[in-house]
Order: sequence, then structure tokens, then C-alpha cells
Amino acid sequence: MRPVDLAREVGVSTQQIRNYADAGILPPTERTPSGYRRFDARHRAALLAYRSLAKGFGWDTARSIMLAIHAGDVPGALALIDESHADLHGQRLALRSTSEALEAVASDPGPVPARGVTRIGEVARHLGLRTSALRVWEAAGLLTPERERVTGYRRYGPDDVRDAQMIHILRQGRHPLPQIRALLDELRRTGSAQALRVAIEDRRRALTRTAAAMLEGTAVLHGYLSMDAHDGGLFSHARLLQDT
Repeated sequence: MRPVDLAREVGVSTQQIRNYADAGILPPTERTPSGYRRFDARHRAALLAYRSLAKGFGWDTARSIMLAIHAGDVPGALALIDESHADLHGQRLALRSTSEALEAVASDPGPVPARGVTRIGEVARHLGLRTSALRVWEAAGLLTPERERVTGYRRYGPDDVRDAQMIHILRQGRHPLPQIRALLDELRRTGSAQALRVAIEDRRRALTRTAAAMLEGTAVLHGYLSMDAHDGGLFSHARLLQDT
């Protein structure tokens, strides 16, 4: 196949095919006497594997996987896949703990520091945070503590402490600041944690979609590796597929 033929099959530009080949995402290509690249079914399978992997693992990881494979380092490619699965599992655990903690905080924020109204240093110590984190959240509009008239010091009431605790939990769950602001606004407006539950469920569904895309991508990659191993190609010396 010519670059244009391969490009039409997968719906990308001819230049993109050349870029993939130059970057090592595709296996080495032969050239005609006049210098044109020649692609075959193996290059098509590699391209489909790369683009399928990217849907679940992201473009950067998919690229690293394909580069490792074409360098003959199949174990390294599999390690990258394992790392991504481990990271996804970690996100699931974090989401579960976020859900449990948010339910607890939303219904009962627990004890606040003495006096009920505190300064920024006391809130930071109470939550195990740096004061700089509280200032960043305030600059982003997530916290709105009152200020003392004379000194200008921040005064955190019980609701402020609750909000700071919820922000801390959500940040640990990798929620972006704009999303956290929307959730807090909803909680303050309605007094309900329903918006938080919806956000967590949306995140749970997103992780499930990512897991399914990872599964599909590794299946396509397995087909590519199997094709090459059976043809006695670049990776057959490792005999990983036959041994398993």
C-alpha cells in the first residue's frame, strides 16, 4: 500500500501516516527504488492498534507502547499497560473513598476547631493542609471567609471549614477546581449533596468507559503482536505470545 491508501483506510491524512512512520509508531517500512514508502497489512494493523490504544490509554502512552514494541521491548510495552491499569484502579479506589467521605461530610461535617470561628492557620492545621492551599481555593472562588475589620485576618466559620474539608476531599479525588466550585454552589444553594452524588456517578461511568476502551485497545494490540509473531517478524524472537 501507498501512504495515501493506508491514510484512506483509517481516515487520517497522508502526512499523518508519514509522521507515524517517522516517529516509530509504525514498524520500519521498505521503499521503492524511487524512494517511496511501501506499507502492508502489518503497518495497517500497527496503525489500528495505536489508534485503538489511544482511546483508552491516551495518545502519549499509546505512542510509548508502540515505540517499545518496535524497539523489540515487548515486556516494556506490557509494563506500560500494567501501569495504566494500576492507575485506573487507583482512581476507582480514590473515587470510592471520595464518595464515602463526601456523604459523611455533607451530612455531618464533624467537629470544628475551638471557638467555631477560626483563622487560616488553625483551619489548615485542623485539615492537615498548607495555608497556601486555602489561599489558592479562595482565589478560585471556592472559599469566601469573612475578614476582620481592623486586622483584615480571615475568619472561617463552621460552613467555611466544612467547605474546605469537602474541597480537600474532592481534590484528592482529582476533581478540577471549576467542577468543585459548581458542586459547592449547588450544595450552598440547595443544602443537598445530590449534585455531588451525580458528579461521582458521572466520574464512575467515565472510568468504566476508559476500562472498556483499554480492553478493546489491548485486544487489537494482541492481534497485531500475534500477526507479527506468526509471520516471524520483529517480535517473534521474544516468543512471549507462544509461551503464554
